[in-house]
Amino acid sequence: MSHVLAAVAWPYANGPRHIGHVSGFGVPSDVFSRYMRMSGHDVLMVSGTDEHGTPIQVQADADGVTPRELADRYNRVIVEDLHGLGLSYDLFTRTTTRNHYAVVQDVFAGLHANGYIVAKTTLGAISPSTGRTLPDRYIEGTCPICRYESARGDQCDNCGNQLDPEQLIDPKSRINGETPKFVETEHFFLDLPAFAEALGKWLDTREGWRPNVLKFSRNLLDDLQPRAITRDLEWGVPIPLDDWRDRNDKRIYVWFDAVIGYLSASIEWARRSGDPEAWRKWWTPGGDSRGYYFMGKDNIVFHSVIWPSLLLGYSGEGDKGGNPGSLGALDLPTEVVSSEYLTMEGRKFSSSRKVVIYVRDFLERYDADALRYFIAAAGPESNDTDFTWSEFVRRNNDELVAGWGNLVNRSISMAAKNFGVIPEAGELTDDDRALLDVARTGFATVGDLIGKHRQKAAIGEAMRVVAEANKYLSEQAPWKLKDEASKPRMGTILHVVLQVVSDANTLLTPFLPHSAQQVHELLGGTGVHASMPSIVDVDDLDGGPGYPVLTGDYTVGARWESVPLVAGTALAAPKPVFRKLDPSVVEEELERLGS
Repeated sequence: MSHVLAAVAWPYANGPRHIGHVSGFGVPSDVFSRYMRMSGHDVLMVSGTDEHGTPIQVQADADGVTPRELADRYNRVIVEDLHGLGLSYDLFTRTTTRNHYAVVQDVFAGLHANGYIVAKTTLGAISPSTGRTLPDRYIEGTCPICRYESARGDQCDNCGNQLDPEQLIDPKSRINGETPKFVETEHFFLDLPAFAEALGKWLDTREGWRPNVLKFSRNLLDDLQPRAITRDLEWGVPIPLDDWRDRNDKRIYVWFDAVIGYLSASIEWARRSGDPEAWRKWWTPGGDSRGYYFMGKDNIVFHSVIWPSLLLGYSGEGDKGGNPGSLGALDLPTEVVSSEYLTMEGRKFSSSRKVVIYVRDFLERYDADALRYFIAAAGPESNDTDFTWSEFVRRNNDELVAGWGNLVNRSISMAAKNFGVIPEAGELTDDDRALLDVARTGFATVGDLIGKHRQKAAIGEAMRVVAEANKYLSEQAPWKLKDEASKPRMGTILHVVLQVVSDANTLLTPFLPHSAQQVHELLGGTGVHASMPSIVDVDDLDGGPGYPVLTGDYTVGARWESVPLVAGTALAAPKPVFRKLDPSVVEEELERLGS
């Protein structure tokens, strides 16, 4: 057993999340965490809503509310959506807690003490019409390096290079289209070049990463520049230095505080668990801990370069040396697990253009496991993928309903009708043993693939077990064994196929936890098979406003192994586990999109 940290990207709290978001950070991290728990590892899955920065301020102004009120609104929306998907966070919190502020300020102070944070005068972008600072991401122009015309003020998504807004050719504000005014201002910068050598050595030791992530990360080391970690704004974590901490016009930049959230959420979880030091099991170097970070590909630089730099600097391991901060030396990520983009009907997701379906709207009309299945089987694991309603309906009807759901329904129905219980298994034939062997070997195959973040192949292998069981049932045709003399053979066939249904259900549990619980109960099982998260309203640990969190007890539930069925367990006629969708759904949804 080892300690496994599942560090999940923080959704930004300026609006509800759409299915493209959760296909990158949400479902893949939950599948991995559920499998790791079922395999006996001690998992800590943490994240929360990212709530600081000018975009929140801009949206709050537009809505006529305070930034905190806007963050409160969307924090709860996002918590409810992730709960609806069954994402098994040990703690899903937020960045506006006083605990988070304290941890961010501690990391800042540790980096500053070791010489990795320096003050310098730079150019800041100001909106001429409002006088307010424009965030880098709200400025677009032509990249000076690759000439991409839609580069952002912090990064070019085409060539991947870091940028400053003043470097852009013909910069424009995304808020109102005006040309920003650049004025001198003093800020603190992270000395990223001081970590180039240490980052290079660390990246050279990484094994099993998706090749595109590792190559992209290594390329970034060629031209690291100091990066601003403070901004001229009112909404954010105060700067913990004399002459700075009481200023209302300077705050720590949102990207800096958000990545520290993985650490602050772990500390908050430990404090709430009754053992304030428990977080160290997942963060202390040299132990049995492994840390996996889940996100979309636009977040790679923050997790493979910037966050490791913060950890190295805080631990005193950059070019300038230094001493570990008050929390001690901190462990670097084991792997950065980045997904590609999900598009929708051939177009990029865009809330403003209504090319979008929000998670809560989806869950109002369709089952959570239907979406989870699509993401696992056809999601953007290693390539950009297009979500189409026709493909969603096809996979739901042909694979979930006609494949897995049909196997569950007809096998349990026949056993319930003819025996009322799970029947005894008599002498096994070669065909019986072959099918049982397919299911049992699936645990090693599917588990190995999930562990290597190849979830598409993993669920494909699990569904292959389902297909083999359906084939076996059709070939054995137990419904033809009607006379009394043949009934023992019917019982053996049904016992074998029900055992494989049970095994396949376990193999599919990380992907389809809601239906896995249903199938477990249809097979006469009791208790929790797939643990689910709960929404709990909590008080801020340090006296701030209360807020909802996602948390749960995941120590109970199925293990990653074949569990022999008990003959004689009562069975009842099953209800369908999955809903078949009418083809008209496609036209209805396309009409909603205006396609």
